[in-house]
Amino acid sequence: MTGTSEFLWYIPNDVKAGHRGDAETADHNSLQTLTSHAKALEHHGWTGALLGTGWGRPDTFTLATALAARTTTFEPLIAIRPGYWRPANFASAAATLDHLTGGRVRINIVSGQDNLAAYGDAEGDQAHRYARTREFMRLVRRLWREENVSFDGEHFAVAGSTVVPRIAARGERLHPKLYFGGASEAAERVAATEADVQLFWGEPLDGVRERIERLKGLSKTLDRDLPPLEFGLRITTLVRDTTAEAWADAEAKVAAMAAGSGTNWNDHKRATAVGQQRLLDLHSQGDVLDDNLYTAPGKYGGGGAGTTWLVGSAEDVARSLRKYRDLGITQFVLSDTPYLPEIKRQGDQLLPLLRD
Repeated sequence: MTGTSEFLWYIPNDVKAGHRGDAETADHNSLQTLTSHAKALEHHGWTGALLGTGWGRPDTFTLATALAARTTTFEPLIAIRPGYWRPANFASAAATLDHLTGGRVRINIVSGQDNLAAYGDAEGDQAHRYARTREFMRLVRRLWREENVSFDGEHFAVAGSTVVPRIAARGERLHPKLYFGGASEAAERVAATEADVQLFWGEPLDGVRERIERLKGLSKTLDRDLPPLEFGLRITTLVRDTTAEAWADAEAKVAAMAAGSGTNWNDHKRATAVGQQRLLDLHSQGDVLDDNLYTAPGKYGGGGAGTTWLVGSAEDVARSLRKYRDLGITQFVLSDTPYLPEIKRQGDQLLPLLRD
């Protein structure tokens, strides 16, 4: 893989122990435990980690700030929701953290369903939801790059707004990257015009190829006025010393999921979300697709990145990830449980094979 590829992990941001099969300990979400994850990521070759969001989970921005203060290179990919944040408040918070960390902030904009009423938000239909997201992303970027911004949109408005501190340009990086996901037509139109990185779940290669081609076409049709859209993959990677050991462990995990009805695995399982439904439907094509894309977890409550897994030795999984890279994927957000040991295992065994 080329030097443009970046490899991030996932830090479980949850009040419940045992997330997706993680070790269940009383201090699983303590600052000490989560800091140990962030420091392990630094020491084992990872760029940073995604911090998931959703009402009923700890606040991602608070966690990101705490972890950034205790590390030196760790880059948090902070998931946030329009509606939970107002654009100017968010732009100011992100600019402040970016300044304090020397440019280590990345942002994942999430528009999926949530318990909106719990924090006083409301949305209309899908078209309304993604129109608001598009406006949010466009206004935040303006607030980061311009001064004395005035804007009166359908969903948000500011007058004479200047965010301080100003975000310092760092080479080609003018502001934190905005990652985005979603597979519906409305979501893809937002990604094609407003996102810096479109994240895909772990679909087969043909599905990812098709979506990349469609998004590139949409970018041209919709007159994208930003640098070319980048593409990322968020997926579980189950790596063991041998292929046989990996598949034995994968099948044992799925058996445990089946016995427990997928408890602690279905935090993203929403049948109405187009991208999630695409993943859940994959197992109807077979338990293993491509070379080693395991779809069986989706039968038993696997949600989001827990729905499909790349399974095998480090060499097997690296070979598959290179195929995604050949399609144009440059951002990889990987994970497996138990999280902390796998940060070390995959950092030491898998990442060196991806940086050849």
